[in-house]
Amino acid sequence: MRVLIVTDAWRPQVNGVVRSLEYMAEHGPAFGAEVAFLTPERFRSFPMPTYPEIRLSLAGPEQVARIIAEAAPDHVHIATEGPLGWSARSACKGQGRGFTTSYHTRFPEYLAARLPIPEACSYALLRRFHREAKAVMVSTPSLERELKARGFRNMVRWTRGVDTTLFRPRHERVLDCPGPVFLYVGRVAVEKNLPAFLSLDLPGTKVVVGDGPARQDLERHYGDARFLGALTGEDLAQVYASADVFVFPSLTDTFGIVLLEALASGLPVAAFPVTGPVDVIGASGCGIVDPDLRKAALAALEIPKSRCRAYGETFTWNESARQFFSHIAAARAAA
Repeated sequence: MRVLIVTDAWRPQVNGVVRSLEYMAEHGPAFGAEVAFLTPERFRSFPMPTYPEIRLSLAGPEQVARIIAEAAPDHVHIATEGPLGWSARSACKGQGRGFTTSYHTRFPEYLAARLPIPEACSYALLRRFHREAKAVMVSTPSLERELKARGFRNMVRWTRGVDTTLFRPRHERVLDCPGPVFLYVGRVAVEKNLPAFLSLDLPGTKVVVGDGPARQDLERHYGDARFLGALTGEDLAQVYASADVFVFPSLTDTFGIVLLEALASGLPVAAFPVTGPVDVIGASGCGIVDPDLRKAALAALEIPKSRCRAYGETFTWNESARQFFSHIAAARAAA
């Protein structure tokens, strides 16, 4: 089975969407799937206004349709609702191809945080985008309920995984700063609600790993925090293992792969009770979700790291891939 994944989010971006799709391609052969990608790398692009790290493709529907026709995939999965996604959707409809989609990002909330665009208008556009899909893959039960209440239909569950070999507890600590260490990893942007974390009165040190358009302002306003920039691989894993609590202040993430990386590293989580944290943490006892983020962060210090590690090991990329490709197989059978 040849699967073409169309995505506007791609390298050099470092985020959960890109990592999830890369892992699907890696695990595809185990499920009888050969995965190819259609990404912005093949087209001219321009930086997204207010977020230049993301580049938007200048890809016309006819050009995308020609590429899809030449690739002749058995199935097309459209991962994002950007210019490439819309062109691919148009091409699939024109060629009579069934396709699946996935809902990764709360674009309505992200746009509203930057521009005076009502969320209702953005959600109406997203409903239209996903309406023709044979299945819409969503990551958590609470996200499915929320989208269903907004008029989305035909949703199926696709969870995420974590590399437990890379992300693991370690004896050595690479962070030379007073403890306890409260860590955030992710994009440094307005939608991540970082001031809710950085303004907390906490003992020890607050550490931020990641980059983004808000970093310069946040560094200037919160001089007591340490900003390490973007880290990947072993460097990132060592920082996780050197912290004491992972603080996740976002109110808009649909899942949060960083939550799994933290848990696999033995870190308890402190977060608001919103979609993502409430689904990942659940009744595991591996984190505190509370409207009072300071209370959650301090209480999380009491959670055993061994419990978090054991729970983190239950999230595998193999199971994530099994769900992904089984949904595609079901969509092909229905078509």
